[in-house]
Order: sequence, then C-alpha cells, then structure tokens
Amino acid sequence: MPGPAAGAVLALILLSACGAKDTARPAETETRRLPKDRREAEALGREIFELVDRAIDYRGSHQGRPAASFRQMGVDSLTPSTARSMMNLAREPVVTVTFRSTDGREITSCRGDGQILEESALNGGKFSVMCTARSGAQRPMRIGD
Repeated sequence: MPGPAAGAVLALILLSACGAKDTARPAETETRRLPKDRREAEALGREIFELVDRAIDYRGSHQGRPAASFRQMGVDSLTPSTARSMMNLAREPVVTVTFRSTDGREITSCRGDGQILEESALNGGKFSVMCTARSGAQRPMRIGD
C-alpha cells in the first residue's frame, strides 16, 4: 500500500519547500535600507560577480582559453536594465555592467575582475568593485556589507 507512504513523503517535501521562501526576505529588507548609491552598486556588483564566475568557469572548461565575448559563453550582453561588456587582460576577465537608463541614478556603472571571487571567498561573501558615479568620479564600493 504505497498510498499513505507516498502522501507522507509529499507532505514532507511541501513543508520543506515552504520554509525556503522566507530565508531570502531578510537580505532583501536589509538591501532596501541602504543608501541609494549602495543599492545601485549592490545590484551591479551581484551581476558582475555572476558574470565573472561564469567567465572563469568557461576558461576552466576550455583548456585555459578565455571567452572572447558573452555571446561565446551563451550570455546576453543586454538585459532590460543593464548593458554588459567584457574584456580579457592576460586571460583574466574584466566585466563592466552599466545601467541602460542613468536618469536619477547615482551610480552609472561598476566593473570587477576575477579577484572578486577570491575576495568573496576570503571575506564571507563580501567583495569590492570599482564604480563610476553620475559625475564621472570612480570609487571602490564594498558589496555584501
């Protein structure tokens, strides 16, 4: 009689899935409390982190050859809110993410390289990217603080 056992397993799966939704909310709430420039840098920094990670992974799975473009990695260079670019310096990816619309933005773009992965691993998920303000001034900004 697999009916009662299957029902118990299904109930356990549903209960475990319900708790996962609430774990992301505190981080979202904390991000909303940040100043506007920090929120913008956080958004760009997270996107940069993901793209650098994918570029390093691509290089590792292609015998040390870096991807020449996002297209080669199977990644879009445009999203609804950002434009992405990548270049390689000594086979090390440098990723820049720019907001497509800079109206009302304090931060217009940020960039990062493979060092952010190491920095994140050593600092509990925190890393720094170089960001450009609307005025053109550049400054490092810490992501994940």
